[in-house]
Amino acid sequence: MPLSNIRIIHQDAAVLVVDKPTLLLSVPGRADDNKDCLITRLQENGYPEARIVHRLDWETSGIILLARDPDTHRELSRQFHDRETEKAYTALCWGQPELDSGSIDLPLRYDPPTKPRHVVDHEFGKHALTFWRVLERCSDWCRVELTPITGRSHQLRVHMLSIGHPLLGDGLYAHEQALAAWPRLCLHASMLSFTHPQTGERLRFECPAPF
Repeated sequence: MPLSNIRIIHQDAAVLVVDKPTLLLSVPGRADDNKDCLITRLQENGYPEARIVHRLDWETSGIILLARDPDTHRELSRQFHDRETEKAYTALCWGQPELDSGSIDLPLRYDPPTKPRHVVDHEFGKHALTFWRVLERCSDWCRVELTPITGRSHQLRVHMLSIGHPLLGDGLYAHEQALAAWPRLCLHASMLSFTHPQTGERLRFECPAPF
């Protein structure tokens, strides 16, 4: 498959920063018909050494960081594990939060009966923390900046649902009105900051949301 609408934001000898489109897996799925993905397209189109460091959901668009050698991969993976990176997402959510900013500290776990959904579970869930901030208010929805401190699966989607503001276009968690309000999941990785493994320079990349 060609690179298609994968945009290269930055590249050097050690790292690759790209803008992943919506409806593209980060890594291959288990089924044979799920092999088309970001990492495969990059490896087949000029970046055979590229290694994925973190993932975005299939429907989520935005910034993904890749390593171009094993040492860089180890160091970037460590930065993500030790929460030394900074991430921010732009999202559209249903309704109007009373406050202009806040935090959501609710533990999450995978829910096999409703797979692939995740749920809040105070007994068995893993710690999850999200900060949110309203950027723009419209009639039925608002634009928010979401900053995850932890990196749980579906964290931002479930956390916003938990405070009554599901993301627009979210086929897993949104109610009928929020789902119909936008033709795609309105979640985009808009900022990533990390320390370059070779130069030690702190880098920050931004990528505006397409919605």
